[in-house]
Amino acid sequence: MLLSAFIFGLLGSLHCVGMCGPIAFLLPVDRENNLRKLFQIFLYHSGRLFAYSIIGLAFGLVGKSLSLFGMQQQLSIFIGVLMLVVIFLPTKIFNKYNFSKPLYKLIGKVKNSLGKELKKKNPDTFFTVGFLNGFLPCGLVYMAVFGAIAGGSAIQGSLYMLLFGLGTIPLMTTAIWVGNFLSGKLRQHVRRSIPVFLSIIAILFILRGLGLGIPYVSPKVMTKNVGANYECQPNTIN
Repeated sequence: MLLSAFIFGLLGSLHCVGMCGPIAFLLPVDRENNLRKLFQIFLYHSGRLFAYSIIGLAFGLVGKSLSLFGMQQQLSIFIGVLMLVVIFLPTKIFNKYNFSKPLYKLIGKVKNSLGKELKKKNPDTFFTVGFLNGFLPCGLVYMAVFGAIAGGSAIQGSLYMLLFGLGTIPLMTTAIWVGNFLSGKLRQHVRRSIPVFLSIIAILFILRGLGLGIPYVSPKVMTKNVGANYECQPNTIN
């Protein structure tokens, strides 16, 4: 499932360019010194990955608390079903019951901080912008969070989000380096393909939870039966 996180980030990064592209285009990178510009972009991505890792760590702990009650398999199925519901839920209904609305004030503060940082050109600016960027609301990040919860541990959750972030780096770097390079038609095709890939990931989570005995996809749950019948033989001392 960790591999799916990287592929998810790689394919979803086309969406990220459209959503987070404006922030990336506004980065005050050095356009004359390529080496310095590359280092500045590296700092930006490091900030994003650090933010994603923290998010994965937090939600991985949630998954761990649920798995401690023997709900690991059920959790994987639930996450898969929840992902399918979110994917196929009409936008109007999703917006009506959007539970992130109470966070809008906090999100507003993050955006204000981003605006202030983008005006600076200090070395730490790029890391800070990337870090704040990682906490902005994004549908793809929400989906990745589901995967972090299904990981069942803080480490797995953090790794899942880290790999997701790594998958977004190639295209995001290209966007920062050369600017807006995606045509409108290409963006439309990408947006249509993302739900298909997300559905495949959701089905993989469901299959993993079912424990059908399919290697690497749906392994059986290993249980140990401990018997209480033992044959006791008296020890004889010669």
